[in-house]
Order: sequence, then structure tokens, then C-alpha cells
Amino acid sequence: MSHADTVNEPDCGCADDRRTAVSRRRVLAAGAAGAFAALAGDQLSTQLAFAAEAYTGDVLVVLSLRGGFDGLSAIVPAGDAAYYAARPTLAVPKSQLIGGSGGFALNPALRPLLPFWQAGTFGAVHAVGQAAPNRSHFAAMEELERAAPGTSVRTGWLDRMLGGLGANSPFAGVSLGGAMPARTMAGPLPDLGIKSIDKFDLGGEDKHRPMAATMAALYSGAPATLARTAGQVTGALATTRRLTAAGYTPAYGAVYPDTDLGKALRDVARLIKSDVGLMSACVDSGDWDMHENLGAAVPGKKMYDNLSKLATALAAFATDLGAAGLGRVTVVTVSEFGRRVQQNGSGGLDHGYGNAMLMLGGAVKGGRVHGRWPGLAPAKLVNGDLAVTTDYRAVIGEILQKRCRVSDVRSVFPGVTPTSLGVVAPA
Repeated sequence: MSHADTVNEPDCGCADDRRTAVSRRRVLAAGAAGAFAALAGDQLSTQLAFAAEAYTGDVLVVLSLRGGFDGLSAIVPAGDAAYYAARPTLAVPKSQLIGGSGGFALNPALRPLLPFWQAGTFGAVHAVGQAAPNRSHFAAMEELERAAPGTSVRTGWLDRMLGGLGANSPFAGVSLGGAMPARTMAGPLPDLGIKSIDKFDLGGEDKHRPMAATMAALYSGAPATLARTAGQVTGALATTRRLTAAGYTPAYGAVYPDTDLGKALRDVARLIKSDVGLMSACVDSGDWDMHENLGAAVPGKKMYDNLSKLATALAAFATDLGAAGLGRVTVVTVSEFGRRVQQNGSGGLDHGYGNAMLMLGGAVKGGRVHGRWPGLAPAKLVNGDLAVTTDYRAVIGEILQKRCRVSDVRSVFPGVTPTSLGVVAPA
């Protein structure tokens, strides 16, 4: 489902990323006047001749760590002496690390996820990234979400995934939270972009202006294409209103933090449990662009606090789903690029290349760090950055193949072969 939406792009002070606003995604959301007109035009060419079979794969939750996540601060290469040499005040002391495995360990801020690491449902892949370095937030994020470099493909990779699975419901692919991933779901398939379930409505709808009912009556005799689109709108509204009326109490004592990420993941859990046909969800978690004052690994410092909020929200989500629910969900993080190995003069880290991806799910082979580690010695770096030894698309490709019933990964990621790292168990 679609409507032009404009949000401000965070300004990190980088010359190539200074802009006031950028069109981020077409979205039907609260306060979006004229949403249906834009939606109808976008969907006129979409023809689905048959209903998709019931989906039995994992719900793929893509968590976008926007701004350039520093994987070296989160999944620390404690066994690489060059890490400590390059970051004299920012490196996490070995005495503070938790969950060690194979020369790596977790930042202590990730302690809420330690039980899942120990249970083998939380893990990571290191030295991952895009096919080529790109230190522009805007250009790198565009390539990350399109995920088809060197081709003329312009749809988002999740739209291609959902299309291959026969998705035909707006609830198959949902973006939740504030900043919506722009290009990941761009394409012909219907999808939803909402700030929250409880606040989802047509702009201007109230008891004196029953816009949804008026829309349904207006298009009741319309041609099939328009009637279907109107039905998708009113059906989505009816579903979210039903969920809102029912309320929601997290299970197993889970307590979500009162953060944008916590609220978004809480809604993802609601959609999973409500069986609305969710196949994939996108959630944004920004504020990872730390050029200065990244800080030591202690409370009150920016990186520590951000990691702590991330870990607390993910731990609540996993707890809420329970073992059975988590068994049919895979969470994977992506970011446009990593950070440079060497700390800068402002106590921060500039844009880099190689990164770490975090994974959470019942089928994740966790408690370890996957991937080929290239090392951080100066001769091993790519222009001062961690080298990329694994394409991020190949990691996701393995998840799609083994957990999401995608038989042809190259239809999602052109020219990419899934990894054989064994990051997840086959279904």
C-alpha cells in the first residue's frame, strides 16, 4: 500500500549526505491525506491471478541499524591485538567482555541477549558487507535495500522475495516504526507502512467523517482492480482496529522498553501471534552514526546505551514469542556500512566498510561468530577498514533458502549464491 511520505534524513555532517528531506517510502499511515488516490494509481498494474498457499516459512524480521553500525564495538574481536592498538580509548577491555567464543566476545551492553547467546539462538556473522565500499549514507542505503548492484533491477529485495512466495496480502510485508525502509519493499506488491497498530487509520477519519465506510461504498461497483485495492485498504483498517480493540499483553513476563524500537518490535510480535499472514517485517533503529564521543563501554556513553537499548528490545521480543514462537522467526540486522578500524581525534569512528550482522531466532546457530575473519592488521585492511569476506546478501540468502521457503535465491539477489556458513538450521 502506498502514499508519498517525506521524512528528514539525519545529518551526520558528511558533505555528500547533507539534505533537508528525502522521499523515503510510499505508505498508508495515520495523518496521510489522500492516501487512497496514490495507492490506487500504484496498484493498477498489479495482477494476482490466484491466492498464495498458506505460508509455512519463518517470519523474517529485518532490523535496519541505520547510520552505519560499528560491528567491532558490538561483536568484539578480542583475540586480535590490532583492535586494541587501533582504539586506545574506545576498545572494550577484555575484562568487561561477555560470551566469548573463537576469539570474539560480546560488548557488556548486550547482556540482555546473553541467555539467548548461551542457548544458541543469538549469534553473529562478522566481516560482512556490500560488494563494494560506499561511504555515503544515502547511496549505500539505496544499494543495500535494492540489493542488485550492476543490474537494472529497481525493486526492493523484500518485494522480490514476497513476490516469489506468492504474497498477495498487505500484511505479508509490513514496515513498523518511525523511519520506514524506503526501497526494501519498493515494487508492485501491496505492503503496509505503519507507525503503530493502535494508531493506524486513514487521515481525517473520525465519527463525523467515516472515510473508510465512504470508500467502501464508493468502490463497491468499481472495476475489479480498483475494488480489490479498496478492499485491501478497508480490510487492513478492519484488521488493525480488531487488534487494537483486543489489546495486547506480552507473554512470559516480557517487558518491552519504552523506546521506538521496543514499541515496533512489540507490534511485530502482535502481528505474528495474530496470524494475519505476516511473512516479513522491517523495523528501523537509527542513531548509529557516531563520528564523535562514542564512549567507553559503560552506562551513560553513547555506544553502550544504544547497544543496551537494542539488546533490551530484542530480548523482550524473543521472550514474548516464547520458544515455540521464536522457532518460526528469524531476525537479522543490516546496516549501510561499518566504521573505520582506527578511532578518530574526536573519540568516534568515521564511515568504514566491513561490519557484523546480528541474528536471533529459534533456528539460528548462535553462541558463535560465523564468517571468515580477515584480521585487523594494517596490511589486511581495505583503505583503513575491515575487509568484507562475506556478502551480506549471501547470508540473508541462506536464511531465505533454509527458513523462508525461497527456492530461487537469485530471483531475490541477482547473481548471489547463498552462503554455506550454516548460520541457520534447515527447516
